[in-house]
Amino acid sequence: MRLSSPIYTLKRQAKLLARDNEIKLHEALNQLATKEGFRDWGHLASSYSKATPAKEIMSQLKSGDMLLIGARPGHGKTLLGLELVALAKKSNRTGYVFSLDYNDTDVWDRFEKLGFDPKQQDGPIVVDTSDDICADHIIERLGDTSGDAFVVVDYLQLLDQRRSNPPLEEQVRALKKSAVKFGAIVVMISQIDRSFELSSNDMPSIENIRLPNPVDLSLFDRRCFLHDGQIQIEMAA
Repeated sequence: MRLSSPIYTLKRQAKLLARDNEIKLHEALNQLATKEGFRDWGHLASSYSKATPAKEIMSQLKSGDMLLIGARPGHGKTLLGLELVALAKKSNRTGYVFSLDYNDTDVWDRFEKLGFDPKQQDGPIVVDTSDDICADHIIERLGDTSGDAFVVVDYLQLLDQRRSNPPLEEQVRALKKSAVKFGAIVVMISQIDRSFELSSNDMPSIENIRLPNPVDLSLFDRRCFLHDGQIQIEMAA
């Protein structure tokens, strides 16, 4: 059963409902779950954990793949990327989050919103929010990883914000080559051009990726787009 909104959005709605109606949080959660067609919140959470979009995506990825996740702000692209990282340990992969958009605290707070505590997971998760992030920096860190890595880069359009960094397409090609070399999986979060909001389309597409600098998007093996709680996964043409 498809949820009307991502589970983290429903949790936020429940907190507001509990506050506004002066009821306990578990009562608010159960009310929302009933509206979604479940017996209670436990039933919803159990069903969601068995078949989340993140798990579906993970089942389609293999070593050497690059995935592009695109959405407008506030539609869950970063949270989806972090959920994939949190699931990577089940594939015996070391998770990496490279973010030029958030600081360390922001990243851990978003993990908490998903109900994950990465610091207590069996497999390690490395968060890197340094200003030095670029393809060379990421590749150097991958070379120090003893096992296979699962990398999330947040986000694509910031990799060449420093003039000293190589052109964006050159960096993407280097990351693809290194993913194959190291057996890694690389996920890149991407902005969607705001012109999409003026269109009549229900879901962004590859044509809506904001590219201030040229990039060959065929370098990505799979693409994932999110909008209004919906998700679309597709293979590259």
